[in-house]
Amino acid sequence: MSPLAPILQGFFTDKLLRQRQASPNTIAAYRDTCRLLLQFTCRATGIPPSQLSIADLDAPCIGGFLQSLQTERANTAATRNARLAAIHSLFRYAAVHAPEHAELISRVLAIPPTRTDRAIVSFLTAEEIDALLAAPNRATWHGRRDHTLLLLACQTGLRVSELTALTCADIHLGPGGHVRAHGKGRKDRATPLTKPTASALRNWLREREGTPTDPLFPTRTGHRLSRDAVARLVAKHAATAAATSRTIATKHVTPHTLRHSTAMALLHAGVDTSVIALWMGHEDPESTQPYLHADMKIKEQALARVQPPHTRPGRYHAPDTLLAFLDNL
Repeated sequence: MSPLAPILQGFFTDKLLRQRQASPNTIAAYRDTCRLLLQFTCRATGIPPSQLSIADLDAPCIGGFLQSLQTERANTAATRNARLAAIHSLFRYAAVHAPEHAELISRVLAIPPTRTDRAIVSFLTAEEIDALLAAPNRATWHGRRDHTLLLLACQTGLRVSELTALTCADIHLGPGGHVRAHGKGRKDRATPLTKPTASALRNWLREREGTPTDPLFPTRTGHRLSRDAVARLVAKHAATAAATSRTIATKHVTPHTLRHSTAMALLHAGVDTSVIALWMGHEDPESTQPYLHADMKIKEQALARVQPPHTRPGRYHAPDTLLAFLDNL
């Protein structure tokens, strides 16, 4: 076995599992990155992965691997940057355990991420949320489950991984009703429930009849819903809601769209961004900045405060339908 193998093994068992106590999702993402990197290097050098050394993973090799992600695997720049972050983490660990390769490691750590376009956050309006919540057929067991899940997601902004991990014991419906979620970065947080959400959950728990450790939203056979299953049910009910809401038909609705919708609803209600960051379980309050960029109401209010002198406040309205047509070209 080469010197790379014990470093790679120590990176997962010592740094990720013991020191950082990384989540299963993080470990899986880093594992996939290392597997792809070793397979790429094996093809390029002809050396079996178990015989590769750190010297084989120099900056040109890493650069070629990152380029192959975008050209051969058609990965986005964001995915490429996520893979690079995993590689950087591995090489920072290697810097301590293989100081003789310090120069090579420093060159790999100097590889910069690719700049990416930042899309405007997509979210649902209050009317679109109402249409989505009305879509499940509540005459059926699946419809009542899906309605309760969508209502909880839209009100709390839980991540899809947090929703699928919920157990019956995570719902507290007494005074100060709330849901406890075990979130990203192994952080626990409690999110308060509105009366309609608490009422729906109370009815669902009565019908669910599960033990405290059972999943809150199970499949028909009692197993925990997968992330893909939640994504499919959200897409299914969004397609149904499009029949009554023309605007929702123009949006790609995913479980994360519901999370964005919660944040935007809080922002429209005048909640401070630092409180929104706590509500959403963000590590950094700066993570709420994209919602400010997407909020047209805040921008309209700012526009109304900077009107030129001797002009009426508000937006310009064309005095004639023909002029309006030309303005919209």
